[in-house]
Amino acid sequence: MALQGTFVWLCSLAVLSFSVAQDDTCCSRPKLVEDLSAFLELEGECNGAWSAEQTATILKSLRNLTDVLQKQQLKGCQHAEPKNCTEAKVPENGGLACVTVANKRYCKPMCNHGYDFDFIRRSRVFDECSEQTGYKWQTQYIGGNRLAVCNEARIQVSGAKTAYFPEDQSCITTKSNCTLHRSFVENLKTELKNLGIEGEPQNPCLVCG
Repeated sequence: MALQGTFVWLCSLAVLSFSVAQDDTCCSRPKLVEDLSAFLELEGECNGAWSAEQTATILKSLRNLTDVLQKQQLKGCQHAEPKNCTEAKVPENGGLACVTVANKRYCKPMCNHGYDFDFIRRSRVFDECSEQTGYKWQTQYIGGNRLAVCNEARIQVSGAKTAYFPEDQSCITTKSNCTLHRSFVENLKTELKNLGIEGEPQNPCLVCG
């Protein structure tokens, strides 16, 4: 039972440290997160030694932890300006990159490799919510805050080239790697400028479905 106790202890502490890490602007991660990652990698290599009870207990804990962390991760775009805009819904099998410029909120739906959008949106890289739109999202769906849906697809042709994560770099992979995440945010800001959206970008965020 020592294995289970160690795992639950690490998971609990990792969840507590996760919220602190959200405000960390540097690339360092709390040691507890590193310990948990290392523990999972090590035990994953030794899972043949687990009993049926231990395997079920670890699986249950992992599922609970995944649910908690996913809910926490989805809060990454909360409290951005303008506050009158509702939070845009994050597409499953992809992500949502958002930023505020001149009190206008722009969100860019993205699909993971192997998924494509419902509608053609090659020239529609960002959706906007601002005073000019009545603080409603200019979405291809009728009303609400759904901006895009990512469906399984053999080829990806509905969106702009930048609207898809690379095959070896899903949304969550991008967000979990500080270097990739920083590069992604900088590319997002550049893309806005190239589209003629001028102003200092604020509250950039990336959330994954």
